Amino acid sequence: MSVAVCLLLYSFAVATLSPWVLLRLTRTGTAPRLGVVAWLAAMVSVVASWVAATAFLIASLARDWNQPGRLATACFAALRQIFNGDYGPVLQAGLVALAAGAATALSLLGWRLARSLSRALAHSRGHAERARVIGRRIDGVDAVVVDAPERAAYCVAGRPDTIVMTSAALDALTDRHLQAVLAHERAHLAGRHHHVLAFARALAVAIPGVALFSTGARVIPRLLEMVADDAAARSHGSQTLLDALLALSLDARVPQGAAAATGTDALARAERLATPSTARNQWRSRMLLTATTLLIAGAPLIPAAFIAVGATWCYPGGV
Repeated sequence: MSVAVCLLLYSFAVATLSPWVLLRLTRTGTAPRLGVVAWLAAMVSVVASWVAATAFLIASLARDWNQPGRLATACFAALRQIFNGDYGPVLQAGLVALAAGAATALSLLGWRLARSLSRALAHSRGHAERARVIGRRIDGVDAVVVDAPERAAYCVAGRPDTIVMTSAALDALTDRHLQAVLAHERAHLAGRHHHVLAFARALAVAIPGVALFSTGARVIPRLLEMVADDAAARSHGSQTLLDALLALSLDARVPQGAAAATGTDALARAERLATPSTARNQWRSRMLLTATTLLIAGAPLIPAAFIAVGATWCYPGGV
């Protein structure tokens, strides 16, 4: 029982404090890939803590079914005094209701998460299919070209995954800039960024009102764009990509669920490409993000380590 309480306290601390910390660490996008990992680690660890806490609670009930008072020791010392003696069945019923409520809430969360993911993937695949139907292929352009007055280039998950570019964007780009944009989109597809985006957004929809998930769903797309920027800049140069980004920034519109060269903090990304960070700042950001990720991911293992050596986290004796 104590482990369940500690996991819940841990999840509350991460959900409350990590958005503030991670926003500061990922604001400049110095190490965007590690930034994405840190945000996902925080989001997943909170949900995993809820699942583990519920499992520990159910296990404790099953183990101490005939001794409900044991479940109210130490961390719940006050409750233990209240529920002594004849109140044992009352406490037992209350704990059963708590476990049932937690299991029901997690089941609902899992259903909402699965539904959001399914809808996002279905929407993306439908968009890819429509783009392939109405678009056309052009020699030398690894994308489906759709006639439209807006300048846009993006990729969507499908069968197969598809890079979509409007005719206006194609007309606005030189061949050198075009190849940089295509490299950016291929980096999205190679990194399966659309799946990461769908997962982050599904968590935000399934768990509304929690800043960690809503903020993460807003920040992760920007960081993924920077990851793709870095991949394209390595093969075509930062200045070439910057020029292409600026050429596409006018009237850029991107469909929901797509990963695009434009449409997500284009100005911040342009400034980042124009003034790259120093090696010292990059090293510092990587170290801080790595340490933060390890702390977030490793903290729940501390109670398990104490139990493994015969100690406890909240009180002596019992789980």
